[in-house]
Amino acid sequence: MDMAFYSGWESLLRTLIVGVLAYGVLVTFLRISGNRTLSKMNAFDLIVTVALGSTLATVLLSKDVALAEGALALGLLISLQFVITWLSARVSWVKRLVTGEPLMLLYRGKFLTASLRRARVTKDEVRSAVRSSGLASLEAAQAVVLETDGSLSVVKQEEGGTGSSLNGVRGPH
Repeated sequence: MDMAFYSGWESLLRTLIVGVLAYGVLVTFLRISGNRTLSKMNAFDLIVTVALGSTLATVLLSKDVALAEGALALGLLISLQFVITWLSARVSWVKRLVTGEPLMLLYRGKFLTASLRRARVTKDEVRSAVRSSGLASLEAAQAVVLETDGSLSVVKQEEGGTGSSLNGVRGPH
């Protein structure tokens, strides 16, 4: 048979056994590391997730990488993420370095053009976020904020018109 379709039962058996074991190791490590590893992702978390997937695929498909080496690589990536997230919860400059800061894109119905440009977000995307939040107009929004995970949050105007607290958000203040 052609080697592109089948390279023997030994190769298939290795992929099956190593795949099940590597998957088990990854799930165990993720459970040990806690819920933060699987939380809503910022750019740093996305990079770690892609690296974990790539490492798992390499362990599964490469005969040159032993299961123990793959387990060590997976453990190392998860441990590094744990250390970085632990530090970012305690050291403000690490948090800013890893996750960035939320960025205000609209304030009291007015677009913040410089922030839109810096974030590479269009006015139409902001309008869509406002509509998705159930507001009929931009003026009904106190602010629209680009969060560190890439989502857009809409802060509605309060009844008294005093506005909501937007602590920690870079904007027109």
